Amino acid sequence: MKRALWVVAYLLFLFFSCSLSLAAPRTLRVDYYHTGNSHEEWFSLDRVVLEPLEWPGNLNKTIDESQMGNYRFEVRERASGKLVYSRGFNSVFGEWKTTEEALHGNRTFSESLRFPSPDAPVDVSLQERAGSGVHPGPTEAWKEVWKTLVDPKDKFVDRSRPPSPGALLEMQKMGDPATKVDLLVLGDGYRAAERGKFEKDARRFMEALFSTPPFREHQKDFNVWGLCPAAEESGVSRPSSGIYRRSPVGAAYDTFGTERYVLTTENRALRDVASFAPYEFIEILVNGQTYGGGGIFNQYATVAIDNLWAGYVGVHEFGHQFAGLADEYYTSDVAYLPPATKTEPWEPNVTALLDRADLKWKDLVAAGTPVPTPWNQEEFDRFEREIQRQRKELRAAGKPEAEIDELFRKQRAKEDAMLGSEKYVGKVGAFEGANYEAKGYYRPEVDCIMFTRHRTFCGVCRRAIERVIGMYAG
Repeated sequence: MKRALWVVAYLLFLFFSCSLSLAAPRTLRVDYYHTGNSHEEWFSLDRVVLEPLEWPGNLNKTIDESQMGNYRFEVRERASGKLVYSRGFNSVFGEWKTTEEALHGNRTFSESLRFPSPDAPVDVSLQERAGSGVHPGPTEAWKEVWKTLVDPKDKFVDRSRPPSPGALLEMQKMGDPATKVDLLVLGDGYRAAERGKFEKDARRFMEALFSTPPFREHQKDFNVWGLCPAAEESGVSRPSSGIYRRSPVGAAYDTFGTERYVLTTENRALRDVASFAPYEFIEILVNGQTYGGGGIFNQYATVAIDNLWAGYVGVHEFGHQFAGLADEYYTSDVAYLPPATKTEPWEPNVTALLDRADLKWKDLVAAGTPVPTPWNQEEFDRFEREIQRQRKELRAAGKPEAEIDELFRKQRAKEDAMLGSEKYVGKVGAFEGANYEAKGYYRPEVDCIMFTRHRTFCGVCRRAIERVIGMYAG
């Protein structure tokens, strides 16, 4: 009897050991270079990396059916052609190519594709959206722009361990990474002596995120990890102020010439640091006070954590990265050139309203709400133009950040009063002015955290966020 029990116990051990092995492959990463301009693009392989940790995602949710992103990649078994993994995303190159600079010269950016390490060779296909609507069909397909063979057993797969960025912090663990959204909060511009400050800053970001619906209701669906590689100097680069730093992951202000836009183009360094955490999403906390941040869908988001508005900026930019939400504002300066023709965006919270009968969030529009939905845009735009004029003057004069903050306080108070008195406030409709354009693009509600420094997401944005949570959690 004892022998029979031992055999059963041993078989169960083998079963669960095999299950764990099958359920937890390592993470494989393809680093490549994306080169081109506004008219042409080229791709070249940099390296294939076997990351230190196991794949954090749910192996039952490997296929992305959302049709979101300007790019996507597919991983297919070389022998059978079976699709084993896919994800949509945006990229720094994809944003840069819409700027004035891209009309006149080339640039190269590092990018990465991460997926569960396969057992046999796979074809990795990088595709670009050929068209602009939400569900590509026969007339609007994805076009393949690059393809490479990846053999996980190849001797040139980089299996080395990069330098450690420091201890991994367990900020919030709600369960197995495979069943949760795994968020990495990553510090940049923190000296070793400021590690305690980073931990406090990370908690502040978490508090802002999880006090905002629908993240508040879904906090249990998130694991949050922290990493803070030590910097030699505090802060990050801000060329417009003559500040230059070699921070560990390269975050910097003035991206594309926009003083408040904070991104990193040091993707290689970023991915090596992040590989020490089980992550699907990254929030980079910039150790600085000057207003700024940025976010790119399925890449990362940034926020200057010591600014008065860091709570708003952090959540707003995370909305870009996490759910592919578009900016709904249109009065602030941006580096992007307007499209030659207005087409239907893929982003879930903006529309060109080319077909009023087929509004993509029409199920949320209450009876009696007109589409397009009227609002007092002319008065709002006059006020916003004046705010932008004052902001430019303050920046040009090198005024302290406190004066910018005071301007923003007045701006939010006035915006809340104006938009809060609108007839269709709190109603889903189609309000003109979105996607950096005053005319021709529409947003779902008169106000939202993607439009102003509002405190909440609109109903359409909340639904988009919950759909992405469902892609990773559970």
